[in-house]
Amino acid sequence: MVQRIKKAAVLGSGVMGSGIAAHLANIGIPVLLLDIVPRSLTDNEEKKGLSLEDRSVRNRISNESIQKLLKQKPAPLTAKENLSLIEAGNFEDDMHRLSEADWIIEVVVENLDIKKKVFTLVDQYRKQGSIVSSNTSGISVEAMAEGRSEDFQKHFLGTHFFNPPRYLKLLEVIPTKATSQDVLSFIKTFGEDVLGKGVVEAKDTPNFIANRIGTYGLLVTVQEMLKGNYSVGEVDSVTGPLIGRPKSATFRTLDVVGLDTFAHVAKNVYDQVEGKEKAVFEIPEFMKKMLENGWLGSKSGQGFFKKEGKEILELNPDTLEYGERKRLKAQSIEIAKQSKGAAAKMKALIYSGDRAGQLLWNITSPTLLYSAQLSGEIADDIVAIDEAMKWGFGWKYGPFETWDAIGLSKSVEKMEAEGESVPAWIKDMLERGFTSFYKKEDGISYFYHDGDYRRIQQNEKVLDLKDIKERKGIIKKNSGASLIDLGDDVALLEFHSPNNAIGMDIIQMINFAIDEVSKNYKGLVIGNQGKNFCVGANLAMILMEAQDDNYFEVDMVVRHFQQAMMKIKYSPKPVVAAPFGMTLGGGAEICLPAAHIQASSETYMGLVEAGVGLIPGGGGNKELYIKLLNSIPKGVDFDLQNVANKVFETIATAKVSASAAEARNNFFLNESDSVSINGDHLLHDAKQKAIELFDKGYKAPVRKKVPVVGETGYAALLLGAQSMLQSGYISEHDLKIVKKLAYVIAGGKVPFGTEVDEQYLLDLEREAFLSLVQEGKSQQRMQHMLVKGKPLRN
Repeated sequence: MVQRIKKAAVLGSGVMGSGIAAHLANIGIPVLLLDIVPRSLTDNEEKKGLSLEDRSVRNRISNESIQKLLKQKPAPLTAKENLSLIEAGNFEDDMHRLSEADWIIEVVVENLDIKKKVFTLVDQYRKQGSIVSSNTSGISVEAMAEGRSEDFQKHFLGTHFFNPPRYLKLLEVIPTKATSQDVLSFIKTFGEDVLGKGVVEAKDTPNFIANRIGTYGLLVTVQEMLKGNYSVGEVDSVTGPLIGRPKSATFRTLDVVGLDTFAHVAKNVYDQVEGKEKAVFEIPEFMKKMLENGWLGSKSGQGFFKKEGKEILELNPDTLEYGERKRLKAQSIEIAKQSKGAAAKMKALIYSGDRAGQLLWNITSPTLLYSAQLSGEIADDIVAIDEAMKWGFGWKYGPFETWDAIGLSKSVEKMEAEGESVPAWIKDMLERGFTSFYKKEDGISYFYHDGDYRRIQQNEKVLDLKDIKERKGIIKKNSGASLIDLGDDVALLEFHSPNNAIGMDIIQMINFAIDEVSKNYKGLVIGNQGKNFCVGANLAMILMEAQDDNYFEVDMVVRHFQQAMMKIKYSPKPVVAAPFGMTLGGGAEICLPAAHIQASSETYMGLVEAGVGLIPGGGGNKELYIKLLNSIPKGVDFDLQNVANKVFETIATAKVSASAAEARNNFFLNESDSVSINGDHLLHDAKQKAIELFDKGYKAPVRKKVPVVGETGYAALLLGAQSMLQSGYISEHDLKIVKKLAYVIAGGKVPFGTEVDEQYLLDLEREAFLSLVQEGKSQQRMQHMLVKGKPLRN
């Protein structure tokens, strides 16, 4: 049995195959990517005098797919250099090389006969014990394995990634009757711990779990739109975030997925089911016409929506003409908007009886009943179904969690009053007095299964702060942050202000946390489970004080922030920052002085203050500069000016990393900092790092003076800034900002190579920050960002 995946092979280099190859490369696994051999030359190949026998021609399809990875958006690669781990090949020349692979993933066309031919070859060339899987989205996994060797069948299963593989969390794992339990357990653990996926075991049924229920829900919504005479835009205005679904709601989702892809997935179920269920999976006539017209969505430029200039138009399904996008208006929508939490919003809408309520009830009720009918057929339990829908389709609540949110007894009563047939197991559940699918006792979560509740088994690496706070309470809390006991003598500082923006409340809690941890804990983790780690300082507060000419107040806040950052840096106990998502401005400044950064793979980190007319004020300039200096091995000669130039460019251009790997390339992470591929394991990994540092005898860093480039270096940085202005890259006000930045990074008017104290650099930084806050154009930028959510170029 393979205990490690050292090398993989992906068969089929289309969007999905190359995306899976990229995801494997992102975690450091070399991949052989194979595809068919072209049967004709391109014009370019003919001009070069190449023949069909040339290796570059024979590998053209997989080579082109590899190159496309650099241009695709969203980016499949976490760092461009990962491309070097993907090697191109073809099915005729390179099948013998499958013997090198520990895992072979088939991603060819969705046709059983073609897949079986591929697996015949795989069986011939693979090494004993290597894992083989199919990324099929719905073809029978049992049928694919028929006729294969015993060792192949023991090591074969379905591994259905969702597209794009880097970003979508769900991995459905589908064993056959012959799949070894060891292989199944290994892939599930590997999928979660190494690939960073949410792994769900599915049964070998049409479209497995997420696509079966998701497609059903989407088609029920389309049919309800036609029946209730709603418009495309009206449906999307209430089937998105209002009910805990993604912003793309229903029809925008279909445009992104592609109508052709959706139709194929729907047909897969249609061909394998009967009766009432079959009728639901038949694509409506107007969608068939859209397919004939090539109106497939985003990839064809039009679908359910079409962009004309700045305006987005919606399709009229009756006339197939585009018109103004509409939004559904109803009293229940306004009530829902005022309600707190997705569950309360859903309840307010679903039982309202108005036009919005009718739509949502008529699409939710059949989807819940369908999920209940399939429970046991498509998965072993309701937890797998709920997780598949959350991880694969971005639902906040899975079907059974939704049912709990709207009230099981009340909804079943309404369903039966409307003549719907409720599955016997649910009626039996209610008769036993169980009125919810999930319950929590003493911080432990349970789910209903076969007449009783069972404990939800969860990976020990998944920490739930809500649960921890319920069980252990909170050490101290204010409006912006809480200090929590994570267990094992580690505390966690959690931000919970709006957008986790930093104000005096968070600064006060940082100071308290460091003092408390210094006395009573092994270490501190700074992290949370919000939407983003931290989007920066409280810009609204800074602008308000500036507009009131209250610069003393701004100066005081900046001083306190700087002091808190120094407290993090020189804490006698290790402080581990656990950034994820947006980690901008002040959020990055909190991470930089930490003893260690444990970043989620999807961390978008940058010092972006220039975009709002400022420079970093909490020590970010100094810390990024020091971090880069410290990354240079001892004894190695280096150019100090080059270090200053790199830091200047990173901050002046407000560079934001598109991943943790890119944050490392931008100097925010160094070699000793770590990355968690699975974001759900981030806090656990950070906690373990804090314990490890403590156990190794952690000591706070010794304060050292910092060498700076001084006046001559400042002049060199200004030359770069002037050329940016002349090339039209920056405005006159941008020049003013970057001049201040250059002065701070250079260390002011001192000779080149002078070693200065950190406080001296902090004072320069604060003075520059305060002078820019007083600029009218900087205030305009702050205002624009707060109102519009994007930078102003003035």
